[in-house]
Amino acid sequence: MTETDATEATDAAVERFLRKADSTYEEYEQGYADADATLRRLERHIEALRNAANDD
Repeated sequence: MTETDATEATDAAVERFLRKADSTYEEYEQGYADADATLRRLERHIEALRNAANDD
């Protein structure tokens, strides 16, 4: 994998994380999820981002 490919993959992973994190926060703010469920979802999204970063 070239440096450019790695950068693009990381950028895509960050964009995915931000989109999912925003969605998680929105659901919490609208009352669709409690705080514990929101934190669990964010933890999964963070772990996915870490895994993507480590794959590069």
